[in-house]
Amino acid sequence: MKTLFLAFSLAPAALLADLAVPHFFSDHMILQRDRAAAIWGKADPHAEVTVSFKGKKVHAKAAADGKWRTNIETGQADASGAILTISSAGKNIAIQDVLVGEVWFASGQSNMSFTMSGSPMYQPLVEASTDPALRMFTAPRIATLEAMEDIDGSWQSADPKNVPRFSAVAYFFARKLRQELGVPVGVIHSSWGGKPIETFTSREALNTLPATKKLVETAIKDDAAFDRNQAKVNYEKQLAQWEAAMASAKQKPAAERGRLPVKPVMGRRALATDGKPGVLFNSMIHPFIGYTMRGAIWYQGEANRNATSAPYEQTLPLMIADWRKRWNDSFSFYYVQLANFGKPTTEPGGEDGWVNVQDAMRRVLQKVPQTGMAVINEVGEAGDIHPKNKKDPGERLALWALAKDYGKQLVYSGPLYQKHEMMKDVVRITFAHAGNGLKTRGPEPLARFEICGADGKWHWAQAKISGKDSIDVSCKDVSKPVAVRYAWAANPEGANLINSEGLPASVFTTQPTKKDES
Repeated sequence: MKTLFLAFSLAPAALLADLAVPHFFSDHMILQRDRAAAIWGKADPHAEVTVSFKGKKVHAKAAADGKWRTNIETGQADASGAILTISSAGKNIAIQDVLVGEVWFASGQSNMSFTMSGSPMYQPLVEASTDPALRMFTAPRIATLEAMEDIDGSWQSADPKNVPRFSAVAYFFARKLRQELGVPVGVIHSSWGGKPIETFTSREALNTLPATKKLVETAIKDDAAFDRNQAKVNYEKQLAQWEAAMASAKQKPAAERGRLPVKPVMGRRALATDGKPGVLFNSMIHPFIGYTMRGAIWYQGEANRNATSAPYEQTLPLMIADWRKRWNDSFSFYYVQLANFGKPTTEPGGEDGWVNVQDAMRRVLQKVPQTGMAVINEVGEAGDIHPKNKKDPGERLALWALAKDYGKQLVYSGPLYQKHEMMKDVVRITFAHAGNGLKTRGPEPLARFEICGADGKWHWAQAKISGKDSIDVSCKDVSKPVAVRYAWAANPEGANLINSEGLPASVFTTQPTKKDES
């Protein structure tokens, strides 16, 4: 049955080999409003192609390889649905129910992949989620050797049948935009859990940093050494061992079986293996390059906790610049800072790769234009790297878009460290995005501030709000402080600094960033 479905789903592309467009140019798609939207595909070599939409008509000519591309003005937002027609050499493609509105691209790892069905608390919302002007295109997870020009998938409208399969963060982001803007919103979602940022970045870009270039060189070397026959031998041996282990387990009572072994998979070439440098860029980012959109949202970083190449403060800007260059568009790029996770710490002075990624994300805001960060250090779960609360991350991303892209006057970020001033034994910290004033979440005094002197030893500090946007930090054991930091832990339980809108403050340190090693 599965094989029959695949054959059927691929049939239209085969029949229209001389006039075809990628799957994301399909029924129920959403085009970016107020812009000339890019449309592309394949036709007969050198053939004339005509694209028509809402009374407008543009022409293109296919190259020798049959590829063509054009742009058509979309006009204002329109939720009524129109037909986009593509014609060439007597053949026509009619794409039905095309809306005009706001388009965003969503990517990252498992917390972006996390679907609405993963949070039972959202079931009532799902059941009432009918909104034909909120739509999502979800790409399948696929890893390929070469850069792909198309990827399977279809546009789905928000309703109780489809929403359970929607990325939860992307859904809440789009839903907030719908509520505030009242125009159609479409999201192209392409993510894969457990994958480092280097796999979403092109190898050409990775080769510009010494540390990430080493990853590429290693992958190329491993790929060249791949022996398919040996991989098959190894797989068959592992499969036999797995089958024996499963047979043995099934002979035991269920209560005594313990964790069942994981079925092995056959080894693959390094340059076609998900997670390897540039692989998911080729398969899950490259197909969409050029799709006209407002911006991108990103939830990733967990897989870079234990950095194996360059620091996240380098790799995130690298990927953003790579995508913007290829789209030829300095689009908005908003990301989720990692949530609190793991066993709460109780002593000052700790270090963790998790918090290093969090703070790197904060620093990227200062160096990369048109970026934004949703702080969620209070919605995580100590024992679950996939917190069920996806509404706050999605809506906090939307606040950045509403303010920066749509001109809404609102507080769109939690407090962000701005500067500090040494005043004898007190350090005054000034924050941006205080709203109408800094405050604490709940009745407890400010917590999770650390301070250190010249000896580099960190102490818990006393912190008090000293102004609308400032906090004074001190410690009786540190007479001459040199640095302050806040929420410096993977799970900074008790961190409670917020602004007037209830948005939490980001982790920060007043220490200058260390010189990154290449």
